[in-house]
Amino acid sequence: MVVCPVSVIAVYDAKTGNICKYINPAAEANSLLVISLVLRAAAKLTDLVLISDEQQLSIQRRYPYPPEIIASINHESSLLESIPIEVIHIPASLEKAVDSLTLNVASTGYYLDVIARELGVTDASNVLISRIIGKASSEMRIYSSAPKQLPFDDLSEPKDKQASHFEGSLNVRASYFTGQEVYGDAILASVGYTWKSTDLFREAVSLRSYYRMLVNKTPSGIYKISRDAILAAKLPSAFTTKSNWRGSFPRDILCTFCRVHHLSEPVFSTQSNLLDASLDLPGSRKKLKVTQSSEDGTIEAGIGTSTQDSVGPIGTFSCEVKIYSKNQELILQCSPQESHRKQTDAMQSTSLKVLSWLNIFFENPDISLEKLKLLAEKLDINFTPHSLFKEFSLCHSMHNFGSSRPHACIDNADVDEPSFIDIGGQNSGVTPSNGSLASISYSVSLFREGDCMKEHLESCEEFEFEIGNEAVLPHLETVVVQMAVGQSAYFRVELPPSEFILAAAGDSLATLSLLSSRSCKLEYSITLLQVTEPLEDRMEQALFSPPLSKQRVEFAVQHIKESSAASLVDFGCGSGSLLDSLLSYPTSLEKIVGVDISQRSLAKAAKSLHSKLNALVDSKEPSSKIKSAVLYDGSITKFDSRLHGFDIATCLEVIEHMEEEDACLFGGIVLSSFCPRILIVSTPNYEYNVILQRNTPHGQEDDPDEKNQSQSCKFRNHDHKFEWTRAQFEDWATDLATRHNYNVEFSGVGGAVDVEPGFASQIAIFRRRDDNVTNVELADPYVPIWEWSREDRLPPKEP
Repeated sequence: MVVCPVSVIAVYDAKTGNICKYINPAAEANSLLVISLVLRAAAKLTDLVLISDEQQLSIQRRYPYPPEIIASINHESSLLESIPIEVIHIPASLEKAVDSLTLNVASTGYYLDVIARELGVTDASNVLISRIIGKASSEMRIYSSAPKQLPFDDLSEPKDKQASHFEGSLNVRASYFTGQEVYGDAILASVGYTWKSTDLFREAVSLRSYYRMLVNKTPSGIYKISRDAILAAKLPSAFTTKSNWRGSFPRDILCTFCRVHHLSEPVFSTQSNLLDASLDLPGSRKKLKVTQSSEDGTIEAGIGTSTQDSVGPIGTFSCEVKIYSKNQELILQCSPQESHRKQTDAMQSTSLKVLSWLNIFFENPDISLEKLKLLAEKLDINFTPHSLFKEFSLCHSMHNFGSSRPHACIDNADVDEPSFIDIGGQNSGVTPSNGSLASISYSVSLFREGDCMKEHLESCEEFEFEIGNEAVLPHLETVVVQMAVGQSAYFRVELPPSEFILAAAGDSLATLSLLSSRSCKLEYSITLLQVTEPLEDRMEQALFSPPLSKQRVEFAVQHIKESSAASLVDFGCGSGSLLDSLLSYPTSLEKIVGVDISQRSLAKAAKSLHSKLNALVDSKEPSSKIKSAVLYDGSITKFDSRLHGFDIATCLEVIEHMEEEDACLFGGIVLSSFCPRILIVSTPNYEYNVILQRNTPHGQEDDPDEKNQSQSCKFRNHDHKFEWTRAQFEDWATDLATRHNYNVEFSGVGGAVDVEPGFASQIAIFRRRDDNVTNVELADPYVPIWEWSREDRLPPKEP
């Protein structure tokens, strides 16, 4: 007589499961409720089925199947006497390690009976089966012991009372994967009978599989898995362009995250924002003018000074996303204020904001609710604390990012600096910069100090990522930006949490053996294969020699010489390209200062300037008069009195990376408060883009969607918030100069003033009319990142 465990019906019979969910929606997340409903229904069908007295959680037909049907489903296609199945044993106690186990299923036996014996219960009827874990196409499930007594009478009784029906304590690890409470030890296995097949399907589940599933429960982990680079990749900080993104897109990652945590699919709401180009923008009193194409033709908009610039509506998109529990409780809602020129970009950018915030929550178990709310506010996120903590109550028990080491989270930017860095090979001069795509080959090994024993963990022959977008682990990018194409390097770092190492390791036993020694580090070996420069740089190099960046430096040097400037501050100095270049020219400068909001860029600038300034002093270069140099971390829209009254200030190709109202705010603050004698501001001439893009060689990495657009609609850089025409730029600068007692003249580089469409890079030179600088209130919001003094390099004077 064929006996069927009710847990099998509850999991494998989709029609029955859907009926149970209709009767009680709580059945979605409670397999015991499904079993109870099935048994109740079976109890009313006494003429068709029987509920076993001995096996309370199984049913059987009152009238057995004919012998020929039994024989047809019992035939064994395999010639093996037993079938070995590799599974994972998950102890209920967190103090016990997860380990690998091999089950041997007899060719004539039932695999659930074997699992039952491993769990310490009599037979398959006493085994609970979870829903599928991971991919829907797999048979990965968690098996655990059924309760000793099923709560038939009150299906809505409290969880603590339900727990009393089970033997053993709550299995946190198994519960985390299933989204349902699991008690006692559990088995993770990929085994079962598929539709219309009499052969037992099985796949080996290794420790590596288990830890990859664990890593895949975090937003950054999903991205790492999609790139198959657990020890190299990191969820990027921004969605720049589709062509520069590698791995799964943010929207897909967010959908995966919701699925693995048994939440409802995220709800996206996109809105098309059509504004009249004749309307003034708040904060700038300018008119928006951007050129972009649509299916019906070209739409133009931008910043203009007259109604003639207005040619129609402006098409931009914003996106809102909401995440609900399976019970439709709102967990969080992200409603960004910014708009995007593409609908897909709006969706991807909003998804990435949510993922970034969730990452912070997962990686910081001790974060306070106040700080979590503050970070959410910065990312335009509102969340319901009760629902959030309810749905992710077990995550901090599972992901012990901060438990073993102060830098334990592998993605943190404040991890220990790499040790034993060794860069070798000829310097080709081709180095990566912000926005460029770097292609590397890498290999990561577990290295034990003392006997130098190694165990290979992960490698990739060609791995691409965007520099400056935090798309790889901090220590990896720190080394890559110091390299030139063709060079190789190796370095060591402290160990991340073991879950990442075991998720990457091919040989779990050997890796565990090394980890037990507690004297290991990760050793990276990398080679920089290729650097693809940003589209903006490629456009400039295709038309200009020397490149526009060098022409801008030469323009600034000329004005430094003419003005005999002794002090210079570069607002938005980035990686210090201007300051570094100035050191190659003989000038009157004695003090140089750089300000930027990117600590990573400032660190790169500090390294370059420190080396070059020391070399100039050691070589006793007479042309260099630099006595001091400082780099500050700070926003250029805030005033710092230490930089008041400098001889010359520069802001080259910076304002277009700011929101337009912030660019206007900066202009007012720099002329009214910083009060440099001379200010040089450069920004792209939007009118020149059609020439640049017409002559630009496009590569396979370019966005195919943008290739189909009218080229005149594209900004030069994905990070540009706006680009002004000559009239728009001159209106902005003239207004500032008039209000703050400055004269202004206009020039540029790349092109000619009397040849349309003017200069490729337009420049405004502000000159203060009055040499008397008024006193200002003291303010020092900037944080010094690096300081250098010539006196510290000179040998002490003899008495």
